[in-house]
Amino acid sequence: MEEKCLCEANDILIFSCSGSSNVGQIANFAALKLTREKVGRMFCLAGLGGHVSGMIASTQAGKLIVAIDGCPVACAQKTLEHVGCKPHEYLQVTEIGIEKNHSFEYPQADIDKVAEILKSRLASRGALKIEKAGMAK
Repeated sequence: MEEKCLCEANDILIFSCSGSSNVGQIANFAALKLTREKVGRMFCLAGLGGHVSGMIASTQAGKLIVAIDGCPVACAQKTLEHVGCKPHEYLQVTEIGIEKNHSFEYPQADIDKVAEILKSRLASRGALKIEKAGMAK
């Protein structure tokens, strides 16, 4: 796994599960939060699964790929690997203590937890800077 990256936000591509469970939606909303905070930009996982050549080429050209899966089924990770891209950073929501259910309740605190873990990991690899207030630059 790559240790350092001097990426701009547009160089960090974020792919997320958006599965039919609470953890799938937490993954999706965490990716959206990271995009809104300009940590990176959310990219289309469905386009990869649909074999859209331009999206595959753009993904393969990305400097740093982040994948967020909701559960061990690992749809985001497997879809990326199917087109020859291994995520540089990977997080599975159920592995951080959030239990999968089909209630579609996803507290903001869980979304924030996923986003903060990924921001911390990206900062530790030099992919972004964290200010004292904890906001990504």
